[in-house]
This record gives sequence, C-alpha cells and structure tokens, in this order.
Amino acid sequence: MKKVILILLLGGLISWQTAFPQEQINIDVKEKVLSNGMQILVVENHVAPVFSTIVRFKVGAVDEHTGITGISHLLEHMLFKGTKIFGTRDFAVEKPLMRQMDVLADSLEQEKAKLRNPLAGGSEDRVKALRQQIADIQAEQAKYIIKDELWETYLKNGGDGLNASTGTNGTQYYVSLPSNRLELWTFMEADRLANLQLREFYSERDVVREERRQRTETTPRGAVQEAMSAAAHWASPYRWNVIGWGSDLDNMSRSDVEKHFRTYYSPSNAIACIVGDVKPEEVFALCEKYFGAIPVSPLPPPVLTDDAPQKGERRVEVEFDASPIAAVGWHMPQAGHPDMAPLDVLSDILSRGRTSRFYKNIVEKKLGRASAGISFSRYPDLFTMNITPMGNHTIDEVLAAAFAEIERLKTELVAQWEIDKVRNQADADFIRSLNSNGGIAWRLADMQATVGNWHYIIDYRDEIKRVTAEDIMRVTQKYLTKGNRTVVTLVKPEPDAVGGAPADAGQ
Repeated sequence: MKKVILILLLGGLISWQTAFPQEQINIDVKEKVLSNGMQILVVENHVAPVFSTIVRFKVGAVDEHTGITGISHLLEHMLFKGTKIFGTRDFAVEKPLMRQMDVLADSLEQEKAKLRNPLAGGSEDRVKALRQQIADIQAEQAKYIIKDELWETYLKNGGDGLNASTGTNGTQYYVSLPSNRLELWTFMEADRLANLQLREFYSERDVVREERRQRTETTPRGAVQEAMSAAAHWASPYRWNVIGWGSDLDNMSRSDVEKHFRTYYSPSNAIACIVGDVKPEEVFALCEKYFGAIPVSPLPPPVLTDDAPQKGERRVEVEFDASPIAAVGWHMPQAGHPDMAPLDVLSDILSRGRTSRFYKNIVEKKLGRASAGISFSRYPDLFTMNITPMGNHTIDEVLAAAFAEIERLKTELVAQWEIDKVRNQADADFIRSLNSNGGIAWRLADMQATVGNWHYIIDYRDEIKRVTAEDIMRVTQKYLTKGNRTVVTLVKPEPDAVGGAPADAGQ
C-alpha cells in the first residue's frame, strides 16, 4: 500500500507529494513573454500581503572582453544612480555637464595612452589637469543630484532588501514590497531600463576600483582565486574575475558602460520573477504596460570560445605575506550537462559535514581544512578545491591527503549511505531555498537564465536522486585527473636580496 503525504508550504504555493518509491514537487509558475521578448515568471503566495521580485539580465563577466573587464559589475552600480526622473533636481542642467566630462575623459585616455609610449610625448601635467577638470565638473553636477532617491522612494513605500549582485553568468536586481505597490515597482524598474542616467560615473568607477583593491589585491584568498581563473582558463572569458582587471577599471569610460548597457540590458535579455501576494494577470498587464514599451536591442551572439583540453598539470605560485593556502581547479562541464549531478554529489561526499571524506581524513587528523565544490555556469567552468594547512603542516601535506582521497574514489565505490546522506542534504537545501518569496524568485530566475528552463530546479533534484556509486567513480576518473588540474599556492615572498625585507606582494 502506498503512503501519500501532502505538505502545503507557504499557503499552498508548493505541493510536495511523497509517495514511495517516487517523490514529486510541483511549483505553480505562470509564464508570459512580453511583446518585446522580456520573460515574466509569476508565483502566487497569499500568506502575507507582500511580494518579492528579481529582474535577471543574462550578462556577467563571461560576456566581457579584455579592455572592459569588470564592466558588468560597474554597470550594476550605475543602475542605482537614477534616471531622468529619479535622482535629479534638474536633468536639463545635468545633461550638458555629463557631456563635458565625457569629452574631457576621452582626452584623458588619449593622454594616458601617450604616456605608455616613451616616444609619444605624453604629459603627466596634462593628465593631472584633465583629471582636475573632470573633478570640478563633477562637483558642479553634485549640486543637482538627489542621492539615493531610488532607494528612498522604495523605502517610503514599504520596500525592503533593495540590492543587486553581479556574477560571471548574470546580473540581478531585487526588492520586496507590499502587494499594493506592484504598479510602483513596474514603473520604477521599467524607468531604470528606459531612462537610466550614468551620473556620478567617474567617482563610482573609483569606488569599484577601491573595491577591487580591498577584495582581490590585498587579500590572500582573492589573490589566489584571481590567479586560478587566469591560469586555468587560457581562452574562456572565465579567466578574469567579476571585478575585472585594475587597468581596465582605471581606463573605462562612461561611453563604454553606456554601450554595454544598450547591448545587454535589452528587454529580450531579461527575466523578471515575481513571487507573493499578486495575481498573474495583473502582473502581466502591468509588465506589458511599462516594460513592454521599451524597445528591443539586437543581442550579440553567445560566447563560443572554449578552453582547449588541458595537456598537463599547471602550477602557479602567488607571493603574499600571509599564511599559506592553496586552490585546485579541474575543468568540468556547464550547467545542464548530465555529469553535473554526479560531480555535485561527489563534492559533498568529499567535504560536506563531519562524515565527509576530507573531514575524517584531513580535519580530524589536524592536517588542515579542505573543501570542494562545483561551478553551476553557462559555459564549461571549474570543479574547485580550497586548502588551508593547520599548525606546522604544509600545503603539500594537505594536498597529498586530499589527492589521496580523490584517487580512492577512482578505484573504490562509495558506500550507499554516503550517497543517501548527500541526497537528504540536497532535499533539505531545496526545501529551505523555497521557504521565502525571495528564495523562490531567485531559484526560478537563476535556472531560467542559466539553462533556459526554470523547471530545471525540479529536474535537477531528480537527477541528484538518480546518481549512483558507479556515476561518482566515472566522473572522478574522467575529470579529476592530474593532467586536467591547475594548482595555485600562496607562498610568503623571499627576503629582499639587498635589504633583507620581504618584497611587496600586496599588489
């Protein structure tokens, strides 16, 4: 006799029907594609009079190229600077000031280019003078700027959690509001797309440049991760971090960012997910009214550049005055590939929880700490491992112990209890991720953007349940090989040959 349990989560939002031997989860998602190609996903949840939203654009660091690395993240910052309506006391006065700065910025970049060539006659004094002129105009423009008016407007209308993030594969903007502010949200977010103004650009560019310095250039883990991306990816645009190269940020112009915005922030490249106390037909009508009026821009072709198969282990040392750490990366396939689920289960068997392989054989033996994880990316990326020695143990000792565990998995089938544990953890994670409007919106938008189908959040759960011990052995043998891996270690710099002081490794 089959036992059926029905659990209603979030007031009927999700039905979880567990029947032995098969479990099914269904999410009632209503979908619509607007006249300009923008995708709208809606899930009703009437438990509380609020809704959460995510607008996801399919553009991230992987869509950049040398010269403009970091531009997607910088553009994300600029979307909070206002429009022709928000953030200004007098846009008619602001507009010519921004044009003046653009002209000066072009002259500045030309002068900086001359300085790179000793025979071109560039002038440091000219560079300083141009920077000062830009700063003077920025100060004049500041008189007409209303700081944070976008957020203040949302806050006055009960908004919460206004924020954004940029990754290698996408950029997303989110906020939660009372359900009677649905039209306000559609109006304001459509206005950001239709009438964005890149005000305060040069000062905000400096903010992002400082962010790079603090998070990447002066932190051990940031330096190692940047080296890993660059060393493992010789061709793929995953070879730079989301923050971009420092020199690209230094030289990026407002016109560069505006071009990136016009190229990738087309409605046809956007997904809006709304979850909460809303009616789908009302959402669709308002989205068509406001978003649907925004014209479409032709999208560039997808990135087709892949890394060639790696032909041997790559080893990189990063000098940094800090305790040693290491990172290892193996090339792995993109999200949606059949091997993704076995690699995901493998990473948890290696390092999740106190019964994991790494915990039992590295942490409990007080060698150090080791973690493993997959990349859920649009294009082929990396299976990664991070290493931190403990006490007097060395990086080489911990790496040897971690590699030994991986080699075991190539010749010995994992126990069924290990697979069951990971499945149970994955189920718990899945249910927890759907315990809020924002969590559901995030998962739906992410899957729709990454693999082209929101339903993959359910399909992937089923794939996890089908993973066998043989699958885990197979993917370990296929991907986690010496010839397919890159190892980056952080080492303390050698004493200076002259003064005996450590070399400057902070940049």
